[in-house]
Amino acid sequence: MNLEAALELQRKLDAREEVLAEATQAHEIDWNDPSIIRYHAQLKDLYFKGMKYEDIRPIFEQVWDQTQSFMPMDSEKESKEKAKERMKRKTSKAREDKIKRQKTKDDPEKLTLMEYVQVVSDSEEAINVIPLAVKSPIVSWKSYCKGDMGFYEIHRADGNYKTYKFFSEMLNDFDRDDLIVLYRLFNEKYASTRPGFDDLMLWGDMKIMFDPDENGEIWKNHNSQELIEWKLYEFCGVHSLMLREVTIYMLVEKKYPLPQDTLTRMLRWKLHVNYEIPEMAYELLKFIRSQIH
Repeated sequence: MNLEAALELQRKLDAREEVLAEATQAHEIDWNDPSIIRYHAQLKDLYFKGMKYEDIRPIFEQVWDQTQSFMPMDSEKESKEKAKERMKRKTSKAREDKIKRQKTKDDPEKLTLMEYVQVVSDSEEAINVIPLAVKSPIVSWKSYCKGDMGFYEIHRADGNYKTYKFFSEMLNDFDRDDLIVLYRLFNEKYASTRPGFDDLMLWGDMKIMFDPDENGEIWKNHNSQELIEWKLYEFCGVHSLMLREVTIYMLVEKKYPLPQDTLTRMLRWKLHVNYEIPEMAYELLKFIRSQIH
């Protein structure tokens, strides 16, 4: 199809705008629609007489796409504004990332520490930390079992609650304030009594994290256990050490009775972080390396 033919087709298409208006909401051309059949017949009579259908359809689709992509001036202006705003955000983010990368290049220690960190992205883990400005504090929890699986309900002051199966799921949602409040609630409830079966595992994880007992069994025989994962939960300031038989949750700024061999294996395994390397990861790595040295 030459340029003159295309222009002639476009002129005839514009003259029949009322026919096209019937299908403007469609994402694809419905070749069984009566208006399309009628319009197709009109075009055939006016211009395509003698042409085969397989030659006509690509031409019609091309001009149809052009018509569907038409945007009124007001909508076009709004779209341009949104595009400019997106570009502004992307430019700002790119500038920030460039500054971060430059700072890392200028800091020999960070370059060394990068050898001990690995960025991973786990699509099964949703990071849903509630902004501090709208976050409602934790007021209570409920533990229960269904079959062999334990569940924890975390209730907040606004009446909402969320159910978790694992402590690691909470860490993806929590900030440090959430952890402190939950630990205080556990302390208040079990100040003079032993936790029940449903609460025993969660209480044990939090007790080890906030108040570790150097003589506890969990800190012994680390050398004989295979290290599976070392992971950082940035939003709540916790890192976890998953061994073959147990997972230990620790505050990033707190020293725990881990033997040097385990600390060395942690660095060799690399710290797993989500999406990008936060400053907290570098601080934790420096802290762990200082304990080895």
